[in-house]
Amino acid sequence: MLWNLQKARPLWITNLQEDEMEEMESPQSPGQLLNPALAHSVSVASCGNIFSCGAEDGKVRIFRVVGVKCEQELGFKGHTLGVSQVCFLPESYLLLTGGNDGKIMLWDVGSEIEKEQKSPTKHTHRKKNKRATYTKQGGNTNTLVTDEKHGKILPKLSIEHGEKVNWLLSTKIKGYQNILVADQTSCISLYPLHEF
Repeated sequence: MLWNLQKARPLWITNLQEDEMEEMESPQSPGQLLNPALAHSVSVASCGNIFSCGAEDGKVRIFRVVGVKCEQELGFKGHTLGVSQVCFLPESYLLLTGGNDGKIMLWDVGSEIEKEQKSPTKHTHRKKNKRATYTKQGGNTNTLVTDEKHGKILPKLSIEHGEKVNWLLSTKIKGYQNILVADQTSCISLYPLHEF
């Protein structure tokens, strides 16, 4: 819902479950009845008119506020189970997601948003696209990029956290960008984002 707080009423409403029903009717995209599209988390990009929504169906949806309504710019399957958390990094279109599947992923949705942009608005907060490499303790290196041939969005970074992600936040500690993650244990995990 997009609210007018002065009048305490919604200006725009969408139902993710109705959107999911439309997709199920399409022969190209089989629906998933076990995990309905219930919204778990919303994050607003620093530009103020782009926001993301993580849902129980494992999808991430990106919306743009246009006047008094919102238009879905992008939607992609982010996790094998529900997307419990979404969080835009400051001053960018880099999006962190955390899932019930125990994974944390970093997506660069900026290039896709710019493709869909309908008005020639300047964005001074854009960052150049980079390839991300993350080395886990086991020594495995994951390099993931956008599959431009098929137009599919792939994560720039994928971290196997192992526990359901209940909360995540991007923050700078001693000048370096990090991800803080809370799960069902009593500990907060910290993952460095060296290249971002």
